[in-house]
Amino acid sequence: MTDFLASVTSVQEAATVLERGADIIDLKNPAQGALGALRGEKVRAIVHFVASRRLVSATIGDLPMQPDVLSEAVVRMAACGVDIVKVGFFGQTGHEECVQALASLASLIKLVAVLFADQAPSPELPGHLAAAGFHGVMLDTANKTQGSLCAWMQPAALRSFVQTSKAAGLRVGLAGALRCSDIPRLCLLEPDYLGFRSALCFDDRRMSAVDPQRVISIKKVLQECNKNLREKTVLLQC
Repeated sequence: MTDFLASVTSVQEAATVLERGADIIDLKNPAQGALGALRGEKVRAIVHFVASRRLVSATIGDLPMQPDVLSEAVVRMAACGVDIVKVGFFGQTGHEECVQALASLASLIKLVAVLFADQAPSPELPGHLAAAGFHGVMLDTANKTQGSLCAWMQPAALRSFVQTSKAAGLRVGLAGALRCSDIPRLCLLEPDYLGFRSALCFDDRRMSAVDPQRVISIKKVLQECNKNLREKTVLLQC
């Protein structure tokens, strides 16, 4: 079934999504880009508040594809106590070198690679990530003003990404300016989780505060879709 990842910027927002059913609490600073990183003290405060009641992931920032830069940022973020560290693979060059450099950390830290549909990532990258020991892969969008994930990739391509990545042993997430209305069709692809930020916020602005009612609405739709999938699976097994 598909879990609900909610991206937050503060302890207050973490409390809002935790109390309303988010399965994964993701820490990022949307003012600093697609995967902007929060300051270490803020990350540690949120981790302390969550107190292992949910998985906590955190982004390391919109960083260049330089192995040393990424490795140092991963170590710094992991030291803040998060369960999962998310690493953006921007552009189309330097990816294999960065995967190789992070392989030694992947045995110690749960790493999730974030790929960007609007930057045409290599279809071979999930296989390289799995071989390097990455925990998971996420398909997102880098430019949040140029359309959602569903505008950049057709359902067949998304299904192929999910299935290929799962077959490689990776946990798979989908995100990228998703709306509540996207949930039913994306749940049919059976990703491990769907990620949201702007759809949780007042006025659909990712730098606005999280709206509790929007969190409730997304959780409700996800629960209903998961229920329908479970019932369909049972019928197929009969």
